[in-house]
Amino acid sequence: MAEETFADLGRVEAISRLYEGTPFKPFRSSWFETSGKSFVTTHSRTFIEGIDFDLIYFPLKHLGYKCVVGVTGELYAEFSHPKTMDIRLGVSSKLDFKHISEIWEGVVAAAKEHGYSQVNLDLVPSPNGLFVSVSSTGETSLLNAKRRPAGKSMDLICVSDNLGAAFMGFQVLEREKREFEKSGDTKAQPELDEYKNLVGAYLKPQINPQTVKLLEDAEIIPSYGYLVTRGLADAVKRLVRDSGLGAKIYVDKLPFAGKTFELGKELNIDPISAALNGGEDYRLLFTIPIGKHDKFRHDFQTFDIIGHLAKPEVGACIVTPDGVELPIKSQGWKNE
Repeated sequence: MAEETFADLGRVEAISRLYEGTPFKPFRSSWFETSGKSFVTTHSRTFIEGIDFDLIYFPLKHLGYKCVVGVTGELYAEFSHPKTMDIRLGVSSKLDFKHISEIWEGVVAAAKEHGYSQVNLDLVPSPNGLFVSVSSTGETSLLNAKRRPAGKSMDLICVSDNLGAAFMGFQVLEREKREFEKSGDTKAQPELDEYKNLVGAYLKPQINPQTVKLLEDAEIIPSYGYLVTRGLADAVKRLVRDSGLGAKIYVDKLPFAGKTFELGKELNIDPISAALNGGEDYRLLFTIPIGKHDKFRHDFQTFDIIGHLAKPEVGACIVTPDGVELPIKSQGWKNE
């Protein structure tokens, strides 16, 4: 049977087909009722081919999954439960219905995993490659919103998993891409087994969908929360800005995935620099009241305590194992 194309299906039929077998309904406005008992949060992000992902090595299903997780993590950082999502896919002429089906499969898998009640999809033409625009809405009970404490000096700074792994995995993929293009062998397969965990951290980042509920059940309400996507340094500097306090991060407390330092030597990349400025980690960073230290340490062993808030004059600094305090600088970018 001939493969169906967008030309055969048309936009409305294509979207309707994509929804078949999912718990969501097409062509509905994304909304939910709060009944005056909740605080609504929204976050959005656009992922652009050639900037945020490379289709030479990025599986389309993983791409759909990652785009959802990237925005959902922002809701968790705000202590919100995901509710609705709107997605627009900009489709170029090199992609057809089967390709969009794979992206949608990843979107649905992530949306179900993170408990969305409705996902609204639209398809639009794109002249310059694929883009994915995601906007998500979440809900926090007014009670929990009011219970969020003010940050105080010595409050704990915690992250949900290892840092720098995604950046290192990205470097492996880029290296294999260069080798592939250099060889010209279309049948050559990349050598990824040795560093598959690092590659996986970049291609399909994971966030525990129960994180907010577990914190609520434990009656541990973070004072501040961030999704680490542009490196730890960026998140810590935002924390200092928002709290009006200083922050100390301890180098010897930073969590790293296995093989990170071996790969760092191989590629001549400092893993600490990768953690601070590498990006794409999709880790949650929370500040936890110091009085909750024992309970947090016991109940949330997947989190690592990497530092603490400090007096404002400290600023954002990183502390070496020798006790030397160095100012944290987050890398920027310029549009040329």
